[in-house]
Amino acid sequence: QMLAIGKGLMGNPKLLMLDEPSLGLAPMLVDKIFETIVQINKEKGTTILVAEQNAYMALTSAHRAYVIENGVTVMEGTGEELLGNEHVKKAYLGI
Repeated sequence: QMLAIGKGLMGNPKLLMLDEPSLGLAPMLVDKIFETIVQINKEKGTTILVAEQNAYMALTSAHRAYVIENGVTVMEGTGEELLGNEHVKKAYLGI
């Protein structure tokens, strides 16, 4: 995954799109991937669009987040707002 992210950054893009960057990785590596995503955004100013099923990791790293069900945006807000939403907690975080 790090190699894919590195290759994507070689052209110094304004937007980097990542599809399931945590898929198949050990939890320790998932943390590292998301730390790297946040660092790239901070240091390079690159906008990063992430499609991710690990809702907790995505929301804790996101400035802005959208919940999409069957192709329809059903919720949006900051990552922090969605982490605090009761529906999101029950439906996506298992809390």
